[in-house]
Amino acid sequence: MRAYLDFEKPVAELESKIAELRALAARDGATAIGEDVTRLEAKAESALRDLYANLTPWQKTQVARHPERPHCLDYIESLFTEFTAIAGDRVFGEDAAVVAGFARFRGEPVAVIGQEKGSNTESRLKHNFGMARPEGYRKAQRVMELADRFGLPVISLVDTAGAYPGIGAEERGQAEAIARSTDACLALGVPNVAVILGEGGSGGAIAIATSNRVLMLEHAIYSVISPEAAASILWRDSQRAQEAATTMKITAQDLLRMNVIDVIISEPVGGAHRAPQDAIHAAGEAVARAMQDMAGMSPDALREARAEKFLAIGRRLG
Repeated sequence: MRAYLDFEKPVAELESKIAELRALAARDGATAIGEDVTRLEAKAESALRDLYANLTPWQKTQVARHPERPHCLDYIESLFTEFTAIAGDRVFGEDAAVVAGFARFRGEPVAVIGQEKGSNTESRLKHNFGMARPEGYRKAQRVMELADRFGLPVISLVDTAGAYPGIGAEERGQAEAIARSTDACLALGVPNVAVILGEGGSGGAIAIATSNRVLMLEHAIYSVISPEAAASILWRDSQRAQEAATTMKITAQDLLRMNVIDVIISEPVGGAHRAPQDAIHAAGEAVARAMQDMAGMSPDALREARAEKFLAIGRRLG
């Protein structure tokens, strides 16, 4: 059964009615009901299209966090072949919040780094809801250094509310690990592309998203802090998260206007969670175009272009 968001109630009611009519027709063999179903389907599709064409920043936040939205492992399974995961940071241990390794993208060898939130209770606990500890970022750095050594492009799949804020993570050097991972991104002499799949939260995201090209799904969010945390700091009231989301300019549309991201990847009507494979295919096409744009660039040119990209953001917004 599909999980509906609060603002999707009008569509949920229509689709519930459609399901009831279909069940009635199947039970009683009533062919006349087919016309009613067709009419309601058209009405539901129109309502969904209108609704998603005018989402507020807070509604986009809800869509970005939808539990049925495709996650990192879904993209890896569909877009890559021969994926071989790398485990551990060679310092402390393994962090399942970060999935990293080597694969082929459309036949070409690449390095893949992603943040996995998990799709059910067991996997969410295993992957710590996509919130990486220092060892996760050190694993990402390890993979980037290997990719640079062997001339492999790096593709990052970003989906995290932020880095894990626990005491143990801080004791093991969370801030330093994020900084070194970010520095490893900047030092790459190979093309790197980041895709914001759902949430791109704070340094937890930028640690693997400091890329030549930053792509973002249409209803994803990308911000320095979560709306709830921003509301708690600014107004000491996390209930004002909706107001914070509007003020913070966290949507793909806002960020494209500010040149923080490079491309918006269109999602199926109703969000990626309604047609996951369509969303994944669109992301794959966008990544392929970004990689093609950088084909033939020298290592120095890639580093200079990447550094200038982020310095320009600082000059514009600073």
